Amino acid sequence: MRNGMTKGMAMNRTILALAAFVLAVPAWAQFGGAPTVEVAAAEQREMAPTMQVAGTVLSRSDASLSAEVEGRLVEVADVGSRVAEGDVVARIEDTTLQLRVAELEAEIARGEARLEFLDAELDRVQRLAETNLAAASQIDQTRSERDMAQSDLAVARARLAQLQDQIERTRVRAPFPGVVVERVARAGERVGIGARILRLVDPDRLEVVARAPLRYYRFVQPGDELTLNAEGEVFDAPLRTVVSVGNEDLHVFELRLDIERPLPVGQTARVTIPTAELREVLAVPRDALVLRGSGTAVFVIEEDGTARRATVSTGIGQGDWIEVAGPVQAGDRIVVRGNERLRDGQEVEIRGT
Repeated sequence: MRNGMTKGMAMNRTILALAAFVLAVPAWAQFGGAPTVEVAAAEQREMAPTMQVAGTVLSRSDASLSAEVEGRLVEVADVGSRVAEGDVVARIEDTTLQLRVAELEAEIARGEARLEFLDAELDRVQRLAETNLAAASQIDQTRSERDMAQSDLAVARARLAQLQDQIERTRVRAPFPGVVVERVARAGERVGIGARILRLVDPDRLEVVARAPLRYYRFVQPGDELTLNAEGEVFDAPLRTVVSVGNEDLHVFELRLDIERPLPVGQTARVTIPTAELREVLAVPRDALVLRGSGTAVFVIEEDGTARRATVSTGIGQGDWIEVAGPVQAGDRIVVRGNERLRDGQEVEIRGT
């Protein structure tokens, strides 16, 4: 019995020793060593407070095409048709114009024949006058008839050119490449001069148009890169132009930004604009922030390879960077990956070093 008690006491001592060893080993060591993290340096950056304003995606080439001559439509492109610059998108009947062209061509041919006859007659009369067989008045009359024939022929040719121009205008051509997005009139309908036929939009030349409070006008300049958020898609776009359109009722100015993303025309977008002058701030990547019940913090990697928890307050943000204030300096190595479970003073292994 004494031997059994001795063995039991020895076993208890062994268990207590193992428990003490486990408690003495750091938690990170129990799970396979120091955690691996990624770091980035805190930086001094120029930033400004910002706000978002509403904008709309528009095409820089968006036109309603109208009839330039009166007549019956015989052809109109379908909605959704993609056309190249110069393609015919609608055609108006030109039968009457073609008949008038044939009539004028015949009149011109007759005028040319008469002019040819009068030129020959003038030469003949002038030769007769040299031998005193024709009077000077006869020469003047023939020359006058020849000149009138020339004028009549010029008028007929001008009228023919006008008709040919009208025939060309019966074909409504695309002024730029694009897509037919609306058809106002259909084949068989009669249209007058200026009547809308269809709407053509180029989906490849896009811009975002937004309006912002006029008091922020001085903080943006053409050429600035502004951040856009179009239905969750965030990207930067150059500011092409800034137009002041404020008045006593509407104190806003207009921004136009070029975009190359294939976004649908009419989609809403949010444009981020500065609301004050740029100032230099200490900034860290947004991924460095750790939000816990005790507040917002970042983990700074010390020289000995341990993580120091630094409580910070945040300020203005720009893209993936945000201003911080606290026990952090420019150049400090800040944990941006693997900081979710870190503890103050914990030893870490930096990935890539």
